[in-house]
Amino acid sequence: MVTVISFVLIFGALVFFHELGHLVFAQRAGILCREFAIGFGPKIFSFKKKETVYTIRLFPIGGFVKMAGEDAELVELKRGQRVGLIFNSLNTVTKIVTNNFEKYANLTIIEVLYSDLEGQLIISGVDENDEEIKYKVDPKCEVITNGESIQIAPYNRQFNSKTIPQRAMAIFAGPAMNFVLAAILLFIVGLGQGVQTNKPVMGQIINKSVAEKAGLKQGDKILTVDGDKVSSWQDVVQIIRNNPGKELDFTIDRNGEQVNLSVIPDTVEQETGKEKFGRIGVYAPVEKEFLLALKMSVTQTITWTKEIAIGIGKLITGKFSLDALAGPVGIYNYTGEVAESGFYSLLTWASILSINLGIVNLLPLPALDGGRLLFFAVEAVRGKPIDRNKEGLVHFIGFALLMLLMLVVTWNDIQKFFF
Repeated sequence: MVTVISFVLIFGALVFFHELGHLVFAQRAGILCREFAIGFGPKIFSFKKKETVYTIRLFPIGGFVKMAGEDAELVELKRGQRVGLIFNSLNTVTKIVTNNFEKYANLTIIEVLYSDLEGQLIISGVDENDEEIKYKVDPKCEVITNGESIQIAPYNRQFNSKTIPQRAMAIFAGPAMNFVLAAILLFIVGLGQGVQTNKPVMGQIINKSVAEKAGLKQGDKILTVDGDKVSSWQDVVQIIRNNPGKELDFTIDRNGEQVNLSVIPDTVEQETGKEKFGRIGVYAPVEKEFLLALKMSVTQTITWTKEIAIGIGKLITGKFSLDALAGPVGIYNYTGEVAESGFYSLLTWASILSINLGIVNLLPLPALDGGRLLFFAVEAVRGKPIDRNKEGLVHFIGFALLMLLMLVVTWNDIQKFFF
């Protein structure tokens, strides 16, 4: 159960932040966002706030933000179609009802002659007295069919009406938010666990270790070892490693008082058995400090980004096999293993997954955010957009291939973990 909860929470957070990036910057550009969804398939929960419907769907395998104009517009009125109109106080149409007229009061029924719900925002038709009439349509007018309403999207509210930088930012913001999430999670880890420092100070002492038996305590500041001054934790580690089984004289500062202690490091053999080193059983010093945690979160995000990018590069060039990839089944199993190591280990794992999701989505492949950004770059060079039908076909093929890859990786995971 812990694994299930951990997996759902982590995956939900990754998808939520990714889609939130798309949503926020699309709205900033003035794009009508019809739906913000976590998951795919049937809706299991939804609510509407302002113009956007927020939904949780049955299958937790991703998410999406439905922006007006990305696909063919859903609202279309045909000539000769009977509709009912509802007006505001300015006699502007605010609702267009396409059926079940008997459920609505004070409808003006017309037979449509002409409508433009994207540019001119007008609708004309013949009323029940055979008189031709024309009305202005509110930019936020809703078309209601079978009780379900869809807000119209004037062209200036559609995705393709925006400049290339605005569209690119709305797409790029999704992966970018995954890197932000990773940094936030690592910052929480830094504040909670502390950040390792290089100060010559004893960290946590392991129970029944050489350090504990010698009388060393967490927080002891090491001044000298065998008379040699030390200035960093790395100096202390190096001296201990180089002197297995040899008595070392530590001079420490404990709460302003100098104390001298003798420590004999344990002798530890490497697996090869050819080299020995010393160990006394103490962790590196850590500090729980805001700026240290902030710096660590940024540097760790950059480090993991480089490592994952290098790994993906090796996969593409064939230096890693397909078996190195993990799908949902593999990630689920790894999440369960990490969850057993504790809360902060789980947060670190979530940050790595978030960075991975951000990088993968930026790959210039069809159906991914990187593929869409590539089309924007081509449009900028050409000075005009690529035919939307052709672009849609490329993304569809890319999506199908990605789903095929996902099936192969999932099958490998099932064989790896269950057979």
